[in-house]
Amino acid sequence: MVPPTTQDKLDPKTGWSWQQHIKHAIRSPGELARTLGIPLPVEPDGARLPFPLFAPLPFVSRIQPGNLEDPLLRQIWPSSDEQKPMAGYRSDPLDESQYALSPGLLKKYGSRALMVINGTCAVHCRYCFRQNFPYQESLQSTQHWDQALDQIEADTSIDEVILSGGDPLTVVDETLADLVHRLEQIEHLRSLRIHTRLPIVIPQRVTARLVEILQPSRLAPVMVVHANHPNEIDDTVVTQLRVLAQSRVTLLNQSVLLRGVNDEWPVLVELSRRLIDCGVLPYYLHQLDPVTGSQNFHVPIDQGRELVRQMRSQLSGYMVPRYVQEQPGQPSKTVLA
Repeated sequence: MVPPTTQDKLDPKTGWSWQQHIKHAIRSPGELARTLGIPLPVEPDGARLPFPLFAPLPFVSRIQPGNLEDPLLRQIWPSSDEQKPMAGYRSDPLDESQYALSPGLLKKYGSRALMVINGTCAVHCRYCFRQNFPYQESLQSTQHWDQALDQIEADTSIDEVILSGGDPLTVVDETLADLVHRLEQIEHLRSLRIHTRLPIVIPQRVTARLVEILQPSRLAPVMVVHANHPNEIDDTVVTQLRVLAQSRVTLLNQSVLLRGVNDEWPVLVELSRRLIDCGVLPYYLHQLDPVTGSQNFHVPIDQGRELVRQMRSQLSGYMVPRYVQEQPGQPSKTVLA
């Protein structure tokens, strides 16, 4: 059998499974530059990056070849500037370690508990606030879930569990089904929220089995996807998001406001329109969390507020996400606009 060429791999119609796309993801700046036909600037070697490059081919296929300023490329391209110290930027900008009830189980807000069930992502975003999270201590197998589930069952103030990571949808369907079943047995839980980027970066992750797990669940299923730019939403993404939207899964989107990616109001307006076309409600526009290495993406809050004002002049109210900032120690996210 003739091995697939790079162009074959970049064909969004390829029959690869989502696991195959993760296996064949691009892992070095040099490989990414060759794939996209862009000049390779002098940057740190991909193998030695503290937060290595990892980019799946369905996402890479949406990047304009030869364009170093492409907004999707900017989200994943490592820069030597990431390793320069910057005042106010740190490894745990949200002080998540303070909210750990046990390894991998966090309770930041009153009625919600967050389970970090793995440390694997389908793409490495350069602005990720959890790039330094101690995943080796988190809930990475069913054996490690027991303590967390016992704690959730004992705390009747919790009515919603949030699955996070990493990306919780990098867990295979049958393992996810087991976890959902165990959560369904906790009587005081009412909803299950999954925070994931996978339906955007590898839409093949929306399998028939995933729908079978979520659709009939006793827990109200909510999926929060993560798209920052309208170019991330191609035809395959649209199709798969609509599958979820038609399957009793409430779909929300959260974006991060990023310089050079989505810091112009026409981009944000078009993103909201494309999301609504897919059955996804624009939920949050996050002010950047000041994690070490992300300073190149900073957008001033006053500029963010002006962007939201412009969005409101162009869109119906339900299409405008809340502009928020997460601040350690606050009882909820701070609404900026």
